[in-house]
Amino acid sequence: MNKSKADFFPLRPQPGQRGRMRLSAKLRSIQLIITLSFTTVAVLVAVIVGFMLYNKFAKTAEENANLNMQQIIEQVNYNLELYVKGMGNIFDTAEKQITTSASIDSPLLNERMDTLMSSREDLVSVAVFTPQGQYVVGTPGQQMRLNTQLQSQSWFTSAQKSPDISYSAPHIQNLFKGKYTWVVSISKMIQYKQDGELKSGILLIDFNFRTIDQLSRQVKLGKRGYAYILDPLGNIVYHPQQQLIYAGLKYENVEPVLEYAYRSYLDESTGEKRFITVRTVEETGWKIVGVAYYDEIVTTKRDLNQFLIWFLAVVILCVIAVSVFLSWLIAGPIRKLERTVKLVGEGDLNTPINVSGAYEVEQLSRRFNLMLQRIRQLMDQIIYEQETKRKGELEVLQSQINPHFLYNTLNSVVRLAERGKNDEVITMIQSLSKFFRISLSKGNNIITVQEELDHIRHYLVIQSFRFKNKFRFEIKAQDEVLQLQTIKLILQPIVENALYHGIEMSPDEGLVLITAELQQDLIVIKVSDNGIGMSKEILNTLLSGGVKSGKTGGGSGVGVRNVNERISLYYGREFGLTFESELEEGTIVTIVFPALSSSPVEKGGEES
Repeated sequence: MNKSKADFFPLRPQPGQRGRMRLSAKLRSIQLIITLSFTTVAVLVAVIVGFMLYNKFAKTAEENANLNMQQIIEQVNYNLELYVKGMGNIFDTAEKQITTSASIDSPLLNERMDTLMSSREDLVSVAVFTPQGQYVVGTPGQQMRLNTQLQSQSWFTSAQKSPDISYSAPHIQNLFKGKYTWVVSISKMIQYKQDGELKSGILLIDFNFRTIDQLSRQVKLGKRGYAYILDPLGNIVYHPQQQLIYAGLKYENVEPVLEYAYRSYLDESTGEKRFITVRTVEETGWKIVGVAYYDEIVTTKRDLNQFLIWFLAVVILCVIAVSVFLSWLIAGPIRKLERTVKLVGEGDLNTPINVSGAYEVEQLSRRFNLMLQRIRQLMDQIIYEQETKRKGELEVLQSQINPHFLYNTLNSVVRLAERGKNDEVITMIQSLSKFFRISLSKGNNIITVQEELDHIRHYLVIQSFRFKNKFRFEIKAQDEVLQLQTIKLILQPIVENALYHGIEMSPDEGLVLITAELQQDLIVIKVSDNGIGMSKEILNTLLSGGVKSGKTGGGSGVGVRNVNERISLYYGREFGLTFESELEEGTIVTIVFPALSSSPVEKGGEES
């Protein structure tokens, strides 16, 4: 059998195959992957951020425009209210002078009225009329016109119907000769003396509308926006385009305006989107209506859109250039590191790796050299750190002080002080001071049983004020137990549980009984209450973590489970808490740990 040359030598890749292999390697190279990935992510982020910024800025521009309009209308409303109150003060002054005068036709009253007229430039006239419409007295020098139809004018009829001051809509003052001023009239039924007889009449004061007109004309809401004023009946008091309104060439949709005293909404009744803001002048009931056009805000959005398009284009070009450069910086040293690691993988694992280049690559080569010899050290260190961390966490739990307790206690002190209960305030503050002094204990984690009982006594004193004497408490302890050592802050979470979950929900007066005894070299502390108790399901899961102890947001932050774990950690797993409870009967919590007369003081931190 004849064999060809190809049977003895493997076939080499053809030129086309070699080209495809090189192309595949380049496509999978880290430099190309980094370039494409970085560019894609950066461009995608830029587009998303640009879209979010556009929406945010557009919405902000709309909100700012609306807020700016509201602030302007608020200021106009404030100015008008001040002006109207000033009008009311002038009216009150005139009323007082007339009602206290010995006679309405006395020269002294005429002199006072003349002085009042000269006190303000916007005062047009002051006059008193009988209920039948006859002129009684007025500003010196005024003469009544004939055929004024006085009794049919709105200010006259309003004064007869209402005992309060009435404000008219702006109108032409046609009562006196030589005066045809655009005024706002204020009127009210008053009492005056004439010829020794007490009579009723209508006091009228006319104010020039020019001041209100000037205040309203100053309002600028964008290029086309404006403000106008309506009276309570929907009649236009002021409008910058009032002539167009009267001619029927402009329309204002006032029905939604009259429904609310304070409102902002979007209106399209005129065919254009407009922001409408309504505020009401309390004294007169006039409504100030601000109008701003939506297309002015759209112009801002359009400008922002063009800016973002150019901005994104520049950002994308810069990102592509930067990504190519950065990928080259990263890929070169990594390729060198890959070749060196390959040599290590083929031989001695202790062969050192020395690669220069980027700082991270150099650090990677150095850390690789240290990795094997430090694995065992790190395992030992991890075990040590986990034990230290566990102990540290329990110590942190022990030292926590709930700010809600302090906040609520201080609130109770404030309420007692406001009611003048100084003795209770002193008692509460003293208990609070001693409570926190024992809580801190100069950083000591181990205190005496006496100090722990004093700590819980002060806590119960404070809570008795907060619970308004809903419960009473008793603390009993054998003398030989008081000077023995205990972990601090083991009673407060249990007593807190009894108050918030047992006694607070009970309709009867609560009782918390705490006893401390020495039994066969063991300290036994019992905390019992006559609250609503717990079911067996809750008791079975209380220490396993299935049910959270302590009221959410209202405990010391150290639950009964944490107390049990701390006791087990310091004294052993055979010591800790046990529970006995019956529904509607109460709960008994028993704490058992060794009786130690002295032990090294553990420092949890320095007192601040």
